[in-house]
Amino acid sequence: MYKYFIKPLMFRMQPEKAHYFAMGCLSFLSAVPGISSLIRMLFTLKDPKLERKLFGLKFNNPVGLAAGFDKDARWFNQLANLGFGFIEVGTLTPRPQSGNTKPRLFRIVEDQGLINRMGFNNLGAEDAIKRLKKRKTNIIIGGNIGKNTETDNNNALDDYIFNFKTLHDYVDYFVVNISCPNVKDLSGLQNTEFLVKLFEELHNINASKLKPKPILLKISPDLNKSELDEVVDLAIKTKIDGIIATNTTTARNDLKTSAEKINGIGLGGLSGKPVQKRSTEVIKYLKEKSNNAFPVIGVGGIHSPEDAIEKLNAGADLIQIYTGFIYEGPGLIKKINKKILSAIDR
Repeated sequence: MYKYFIKPLMFRMQPEKAHYFAMGCLSFLSAVPGISSLIRMLFTLKDPKLERKLFGLKFNNPVGLAAGFDKDARWFNQLANLGFGFIEVGTLTPRPQSGNTKPRLFRIVEDQGLINRMGFNNLGAEDAIKRLKKRKTNIIIGGNIGKNTETDNNNALDDYIFNFKTLHDYVDYFVVNISCPNVKDLSGLQNTEFLVKLFEELHNINASKLKPKPILLKISPDLNKSELDEVVDLAIKTKIDGIIATNTTTARNDLKTSAEKINGIGLGGLSGKPVQKRSTEVIKYLKEKSNNAFPVIGVGGIHSPEDAIEKLNAGADLIQIYTGFIYEGPGLIKKINKKILSAIDR
């Protein structure tokens, strides 16, 4: 139904409008008595063999929704009914910000990809808490945190600390996002000195809490081997709980879409099928280089159960989908979990 009816309708709309329209429909349907139960019955696959224990948390299955889809923690209750094992909200910043000028989200259908330059548009961490307090689901929720665009990098530490303290009681794990290509000067925070100081500060705050929360780092697929080696050293040195590999890419290699169309779209992070191979390479490299010293969540180009198995075979402990969810529909989650069960049984 999704591919033949819903997707063609959605793909006639501007991508950002289609996103809000689809989520509005899901919210409306979920408010009808009995519909949420029906959605869970259709899309959720439960089996003890799918459960994963990481960072002191139990995930009902290894398939999560990546950050960027539910930026403001508006729809996690409804999305949980689609069979996800965990949902990551954000990226959230201390103060509300509108993000970059529209249009800022583009489909490149020939390559099954998206290009976005959203720019951390969100209503702010404190606004998200209003909805996180009304959480109706027991699904694991991650909080992806970043800095405000207007915050100078010299003061970026304060933004991350504010987010961490503000959201600590309302999410199950944190992701430090310093790898998004769509926020001015954000990549400048990928230096080791800043990250060591940041993680030391976050660990100190965490240690003062009754229930410390896992802290992960999300990295770019555009890092070279030397930079990935630095990530491994940093993760071990600062005792990061895990790595998310990877964010979107600024590369535009080997695309089927015409150069004219790509140039017309302009700057932005590319996700979907074009980043699949590179994200898998990064996962495998991190696992081998670190001798499996830390968990890795694999994300990038997962559009099929086979893509998911590829990530898991490369060493990913959990996986996340985003662009594949848009192109393939909510049935993808259950299909992936069925494939994982089949692989376990074999």
